[in-house]
Amino acid sequence: MEESNLKRIILTGGGTAGHVTPNIALLPSLQKEGYEVMYIGSYDGIEKKLIEGMGIPYYGISSGKLRRYFDIKNLTDPFRVIKGYKEASSLIKELKPDIIFSKGGFVSVPVVIAAKRRKIPCIIHESDITPGLANKISIPFANKVCVNFPETLEHIPKEKVVLSGTPIRKELFAGNRIKGLDFCGFSLNKPVILVMGGSTGAKTVNERIRDSLTDLLKDFQIIHLCGKGKTDPAYNNIEGYVQFEYINKELSDLLAATDIVVSRAGANAICELLALRKPNILIPLSLGASRGDQILNARSFEKQGFSYVLKEEDLTPSSLIEAVKTVYNNKEEYISNMNKSKQTDSTATIVSLIKDLSL
Repeated sequence: MEESNLKRIILTGGGTAGHVTPNIALLPSLQKEGYEVMYIGSYDGIEKKLIEGMGIPYYGISSGKLRRYFDIKNLTDPFRVIKGYKEASSLIKELKPDIIFSKGGFVSVPVVIAAKRRKIPCIIHESDITPGLANKISIPFANKVCVNFPETLEHIPKEKVVLSGTPIRKELFAGNRIKGLDFCGFSLNKPVILVMGGSTGAKTVNERIRDSLTDLLKDFQIIHLCGKGKTDPAYNNIEGYVQFEYINKELSDLLAATDIVVSRAGANAICELLALRKPNILIPLSLGASRGDQILNARSFEKQGFSYVLKEEDLTPSSLIEAVKTVYNNKEEYISNMNKSKQTDSTATIVSLIKDLSL
């Protein structure tokens, strides 16, 4: 491709892995379309390590957190945001992108605002049903807003919103069931449950799974992703049960080996389950532990027939066992409902928008 035809795109987003992994999922398609990709994130956020590991040019800016509650840092963080805006504006002037794609998080706010001031088209992706504070601030400055849930359409101006779904990493579709079973030392003659509590784990979910092991292992094998520091040596060497802090390169094989999933209800995670057509039980973070976005995400998936939802406050060994049996016995119905989803090729939808706006 001639240098003169090369399009440039800046990706931005950070603070959590959920604000980075969809950007990473877009990379192969963007590069295939001939885009030169650059990334703006915070100086030392999780996004820096993830993106630099992909060999993408990375530029750090100052980032302050925008809080809805009192914190002494509220007095100084506005100055960090202003500094971040000036840095983002200078970078956009220097890098001359044709378009910017933002996955959200507080570091993205100054980038999106600076893009508007520099007359660079910008697309935002909002994962949850109701926009988070960072995206709420950014939406007026964006050309298009991609969303995951039908319910989100009513929260975004009609001329901007696109029901796209979340870009899914292609490698997740390339798993091998036999490799996954072998990795865990499992047999072919029992179905498999995969338990995921998010990147930091979920204490209550971990405890209820372990409380239910004796009953669950009669009919199932269990892969338990516990979170960092949350494995328990007392449960090592139990036949049909394996525990890991987290899994990286083998995840696609473990998913291929899995019949049903027990998971938190983070938007990216459940969109991956939808794309992979995995029947699932969602245990959203309680309202006291979050702004309630996981509860709304889970309700939407339940309403669409994709998921069985179990409230954390109702989580007991008996309710968990009943949920597992219900989902497993009705797994074909859940898969059929997921097959009807219109969000079949989110990456293609988003890349098409990027191409249209960067002409």
